[in-house]
Amino acid sequence: MRLAKPRIDVGLYTEKRDPMLEFWQNEAGLPYEELLPAGRGVQQHRHGMNGSVLKVNHSRDPLPESPPSGYRELFIAREGLAEVRPLVDPDGNRVTLVPPGTDGVTAIGLALRVRDEDEFHHFYGESLQFERQGPRSYLCGDSLLRFEADPEATSEAAGAAALRAAGFRYITIQVHDVDAEHAGILARGGGEGMPPTTLGKVARISFVTDPDGNSIEISQRASLTGPLG
Repeated sequence: MRLAKPRIDVGLYTEKRDPMLEFWQNEAGLPYEELLPAGRGVQQHRHGMNGSVLKVNHSRDPLPESPPSGYRELFIAREGLAEVRPLVDPDGNRVTLVPPGTDGVTAIGLALRVRDEDEFHHFYGESLQFERQGPRSYLCGDSLLRFEADPEATSEAAGAAALRAAGFRYITIQVHDVDAEHAGILARGGGEGMPPTTLGKVARISFVTDPDGNSIEISQRASLTGPLG
């Protein structure tokens, strides 16, 4: 893919705005960047994360009960940190601060649980065209995604995890041409979550899904690529 930003962003949903902002800003140490309205009673609180963005999507309305997504743990490299520091946010999401380079994490990393390793190798290596980094890991720019097999992982066959529910729910890949990349991912075997749609003058986005039904947002953001045309 032709990336507009050499890294992924990570999105979560929560009903606990104040405790979550307190945790991510003070415990995890992420700088607050901006607040964006996301529609349907959701406000997106964006935090800087070594060039990536953590999107804390606060829902005004109760979120539905849903199985966890395959996205299970976020790793954030932190300069000056002497040892690994595991944390858990108020919703139970696992985040670990690590010295840069720990287990290949130089900026951020995301760990997944998956049902079929072979299917995920094809998805990351062929459908998304990421760079293979290890036996079960791939790079999108400087962001590391790694997975391990778990027969109990949520999948479409077992009742896919909802996109809009508490917890880590999606990643975002910024590209120059969302229509071309979305079509290419589908042609190479990815699933479709939502066809490309334009959000005013801000962005044009789509969603694709991995073999277990986890959501990946493909985004063409005007601030990165210029006017949407």
